[in-house]
Amino acid sequence: MTDKNFDEVPEDEGSDAAASGPAPQEQDVPQDSTDAAAAEGSDDDLTVDDILNAQQTPEASSEDADDADAGSDHLHDLKRLTAEYANYRRRTEEQRHIEIARAKGEAAKGLLPVLDDLDRAQQHGDLTEGSAFAVIAEKVRSVVERLGVVAYGAKGDEFDPQQHEAIFQQPTPGATSSTILDVVEVGYRLGDVELRPAKVVVAVPAE
Repeated sequence: MTDKNFDEVPEDEGSDAAASGPAPQEQDVPQDSTDAAAAEGSDDDLTVDDILNAQQTPEASSEDADDADAGSDHLHDLKRLTAEYANYRRRTEEQRHIEIARAKGEAAKGLLPVLDDLDRAQQHGDLTEGSAFAVIAEKVRSVVERLGVVAYGAKGDEFDPQQHEAIFQQPTPGATSSTILDVVEVGYRLGDVELRPAKVVVAVPAE
């Protein structure tokens, strides 16, 4: 029987010692790292506006001012264009009404000689009621009336040199002012447009 010169170490104890290795040592955290973390945590107390204002540079402020000026200029241009367009529409509408009145006036002027003939025929008793001639005369006068043509100038009216054309002045006893003694040709107007002045004989006070 052979003697053993070394102590037998249990296999399990040796493997546990080798696996465990040296015990880990605690690492010291630098003080600067702690202060940085505390500083980072303090950002939670800042608002979004504070951060944006803190990050805004003078160049950014200048760009914002330029953008504001540009926006003001654009708004001014828009208002000016809007006013010019409104004036353009107003002038166009006024011109349109003038052109319509002018076209109606030209059409009515072409009918004035016909109206004169109808007036003479009526004075001579040719427009008997119910006759074909009287019916045609009524239709023509209706068309003229729908156009907006108005006749003026009648016996006894006050003479107005702005509306009446005096072809003769008749001194009349008892007359205290200038009045229409007789109508030679009836005047016609369309709205504010005078198509033809009334030609009249004026009675004036006798000396």
